[in-house]
Amino acid sequence: MDFRRIARRKLPSPVFNYMDGGADDEWTLGRNSAAFDDYELLPAQLSGVSAVKLNSTLFGEPVDWPVMISPTGASKLFHAEGEPAVVRAAEKFRMIYSLSTLGTTTIEDVASIGNGPKLFQLYVFKDRGATAEFVARCKSAGYKALCLTVDTPVAGNRERDAVYGFSSGRLRLRSVASWLNHPGWLYRALVKKELEMVNLASNARPSQKEDMSLLEYFNSQIDRSLTWKDVEWLRSLWDGPLVIKGVQTVADCRNAANAGATAVMLSNHGGRQLESTPAAVDCIADVADALHDQLEIICDGGVRRGTHIIKALALGANACSIGRGYLYPLAAGGQAGVERGLSLLQDELERSMALLGCGAVKELNSSFVRRRIGV
Repeated sequence: MDFRRIARRKLPSPVFNYMDGGADDEWTLGRNSAAFDDYELLPAQLSGVSAVKLNSTLFGEPVDWPVMISPTGASKLFHAEGEPAVVRAAEKFRMIYSLSTLGTTTIEDVASIGNGPKLFQLYVFKDRGATAEFVARCKSAGYKALCLTVDTPVAGNRERDAVYGFSSGRLRLRSVASWLNHPGWLYRALVKKELEMVNLASNARPSQKEDMSLLEYFNSQIDRSLTWKDVEWLRSLWDGPLVIKGVQTVADCRNAANAGATAVMLSNHGGRQLESTPAAVDCIADVADALHDQLEIICDGGVRRGTHIIKALALGANACSIGRGYLYPLAAGGQAGVERGLSLLQDELERSMALLGCGAVKELNSSFVRRRIGV
């Protein structure tokens, strides 16, 4: 949370609140982290933890620890170094990096940075040809996995964006001073024009670029008619790991497996879409009980501590993903900030594993965790 305080100081208030905020009353946003407090860890003493092994596998790739970078849009909004800074940090920590369709660095440029495994997050657009182009580009660039986000038939009611004028196109008086106090950000946005969603721009048809803004183009392409048949279609285009992000129930996860997915990200979109949905950690046990042998399970939402990772894995997740957990450090200090944030989280995980009496993350199971009595 120290990184969050620094990020708040370094960013114009509309930009910070866009990153920090959630939908409606932000109950789900707060619940994502608070839900971890409903679980207790049960240490096994005198277990011989002279060495703690954090290494695991995800999407068939060896990783140094079971944490991945979640796809989040427009990293250059938050720091000039943007996505490349996070890619380089992720490679140093031997973890999977995810690029968003709404990223500010191209698929190809991200692929060219280092040799670490990368995932691309996409949507199935009304223009299926545009979606197929994204898939072809990912194949050509050597991406390890695709991730389809399924919880955005419409944008959530993110009231902070309206209050601060982030996406309305209107300049709010309460935000004027904040914009003026961050001339470097304004220079990058207005003069250098570094904040364009370049993957969208490269996929939009010339006539569409002329007729509408990129945000309007994106909104026009969101297809509310999608079904699991569309996941089967996407699977027919892609022969690697396929992740479905935004599912929370056993029924939807089973549908994902039946449609050809190999993994699910249990997620409520960081509390930014439907209010009053469960925290990811509360969804793990049921999904793992039903489908652990069919799907890799990733807990996406609210992870801030090493003990959060342990609880998720002990409940049955294969890995966790972090969004704001790296965006706050990115905004605070670029690549150095992300590396510092990841280092703190990894150290917490290793220390807590030793205190728990478990020598390897692969050995975590339900014997190490229980729901608090009375919850």
